[in-house]
Amino acid sequence: MPDDRESRGRRLANGVTPHDPASLPRWRGPEQPPAREYALRTTPWVRLEAAAASAPGKRHRINEDWHSALDGRAPLFVVADGVGGGAMAARASRELVSLLHASLERREIDAEAIRRALLRADREVGRSIAHHTRASGAATVALCAGRGRMLSRWLIGWVGDCRVYRIGAAPDAPAQLLTVDDTYRELREAPPPGGSSEDPARMVGNGAVLAPNVAQITLRRGEMLAICSDGVHRHVEPGDLARVLRGSAPLARRCWRLLAFARARGSTDDATVLVVHRERRPAILARLALGALAIAGLIAALTAALTVMQ
Repeated sequence: MPDDRESRGRRLANGVTPHDPASLPRWRGPEQPPAREYALRTTPWVRLEAAAASAPGKRHRINEDWHSALDGRAPLFVVADGVGGGAMAARASRELVSLLHASLERREIDAEAIRRALLRADREVGRSIAHHTRASGAATVALCAGRGRMLSRWLIGWVGDCRVYRIGAAPDAPAQLLTVDDTYRELREAPPPGGSSEDPARMVGNGAVLAPNVAQITLRRGEMLAICSDGVHRHVEPGDLARVLRGSAPLARRCWRLLAFARARGSTDDATVLVVHRERRPAILARLALGALAIAGLIAALTAALTVMQ
């Protein structure tokens, strides 16, 4: 029989083998996720589901990824990945998420606001780490912010190699990558000695952020946005990512299944996925339409009555 270390090496952090991702239970690791795994936001016009899953990899005692609370005041969702090998990676990711929410939640979110918030976070995270150590530390990040009454317009921002995908409503279409990694290879820069071309060249907290990436996209009815750390996307192809997240199980369970899938494909890093699913509320819209028709009919009837009286 294999020894305990070898047996644990074939398991996920919570003891579930990767060959049975459907059985993955709620995470009960050494450090809890920062928020509930599921939240629902409803208005008269739209229904927005959000779910997340996050777990430490085999190389870390604690999870150095962090993500937003799912039931915040604004439709703002952030995933941060503390850079391994840097100082206080877990602290960097947690402070980064907190700083972005503090900067953006209480104001109108636009592209310039996101850029300013990321640049401010770069300075503040660096200062925070410098209070505790002379070593440098940083985190990569991706975020999505919904705009408008229908939440059909979204801004995405990122620094580093966390990614955002759009998953369409068509059943067989692969996930569409919406971000471009800030790696040395993509930026056509030479990595430092001992580094890899796939390492992030831009990170928040070490003063390397000059122009944060921001883009605007449209999210249609039935579509999803998935924010992933590299512990997920380096091991999951876009087709598999879409297939797992389009399943029929509750959204939070699908997120955990995606983490199990990444583990089964060889991921040993901290892994996080946060998914936002937009649905219009057709029942509400239908009632509004019927109400409008009733009012139009009443006006027509009153107009006809007045014409007869004249």
